[in-house]
Amino acid sequence: MSDTTTRRELLKRTGVLTIGALTFPLWMPRLAFAAPDTATSGDILVCVFMRGAADGLNLVIPHGDKDYYAARRALAIQAPASSNPDAAIDLDGFFGFHPLLRPLKEVWDAGALAVVHAVGSPDPTHSHFDAMDFMERGTPGEKAIPTGWIGRHLQQMASNNKSPFRAVGMGSLLQQSLRGPVAATSLQSIADFHLKGDSRQVEYFQNALASLYEGDGFLASEGTQTLQAMRDLAKLASSNYTPANGAKYPDTPFGKGLSALAQLIKAGLGVEVACVDIGGWDTHVQQGTLKDGQMPRLITEFASGLAAFYADMQDQMKRITLVTMTEFGRRVQENSNQGTDHGHGSVMFVMGGGIKGGRVYGEWPGLGKDALYGPGDLAITTDFRDVLGEIVQKRLMNSNLAAVFPNYPTFKFRDIANQQTASLNTPQYALALPFSSKIPMGA
Repeated sequence: MSDTTTRRELLKRTGVLTIGALTFPLWMPRLAFAAPDTATSGDILVCVFMRGAADGLNLVIPHGDKDYYAARRALAIQAPASSNPDAAIDLDGFFGFHPLLRPLKEVWDAGALAVVHAVGSPDPTHSHFDAMDFMERGTPGEKAIPTGWIGRHLQQMASNNKSPFRAVGMGSLLQQSLRGPVAATSLQSIADFHLKGDSRQVEYFQNALASLYEGDGFLASEGTQTLQAMRDLAKLASSNYTPANGAKYPDTPFGKGLSALAQLIKAGLGVEVACVDIGGWDTHVQQGTLKDGQMPRLITEFASGLAAFYADMQDQMKRITLVTMTEFGRRVQENSNQGTDHGHGSVMFVMGGGIKGGRVYGEWPGLGKDALYGPGDLAITTDFRDVLGEIVQKRLMNSNLAAVFPNYPTFKFRDIANQQTASLNTPQYALALPFSSKIPMGA
């Protein structure tokens, strides 16, 4: 029987997804293939993308700016008050967490969580697709470079790490930021792998793949890598995972993605960078404040997920940095549908043992009419590349920022991270992501 016939037989018997020259069952991890030998030596990077354009003004409320309340009579979160559980949670006298972010206040108080406000991409687009694409490529306004900023970072770091889990994208599609010459694995969840692939089908596919791609060439190498990924996942799927320190992940794709990532890291499978998405932040209609609406549900899911990951990974957080991103913020003025339209500046959250937490970083531009950007948006005073660039250099130990963020020659670091120090006795992994103000903090 020919190779072609054998592969067709395999397709008929398993149902597969085809990537490049290789075929894979729909339930197994998808790999973005490449063949380099590269790596990093800093923190494990976890990049959370809040897709849909999260409203930073209602996540981290500028309660010290009177113009916030003038623009949002229906959607504004009340200023902090010790007797009011529905009010903002004060951070520094000027900014406050949305009350549903309370699970993260303990992390903030421990100095492991920081916020960057009035941050984002300088590109003026209000297109979700373009804005996300520009941020994940790390090249605002430019699509000629096909790789992502994390993929280019991995390319710069020499490594012997050949694990298929060196770079992981949780979800059905590989995130653009991970794309590059270093192989990355797209994985929906360990549970899905376990439930959707019965043992006979798994065994059949393993044996068939081993036979089809035996040899010394590129396909043989990638086939062997895929088989090893399947075996590693099967071992994890066969055991019941109990998060440490009583951590409880939300029963959502976001929560399951963080839980699966925690398992991969704890299993010592060589994870260096990972991307996890949480979507649904496009709140044009019925955004909500505390109970009803789309925003309260998302904030609850977001906060409980990050808090669970921090608790679960407590023993490893000294070598983990987690950063959140969103393509742009929301309009300062609420609309007639009790929602907010596409804006410009937003917030980034940064969590990890190497972060100088407990602070809001950046420069507050103000929300007065003369201070707004474009049609009425929060102005950006910190380029997102300044935040990521500082982390890449200090926590990921990659000084070649010109290669990671091409055509951006001048970085303005905010001093949000401590300098990482390498240890020969500690496994090395890869990322992540504070605020000064024209309006003084606490004003």
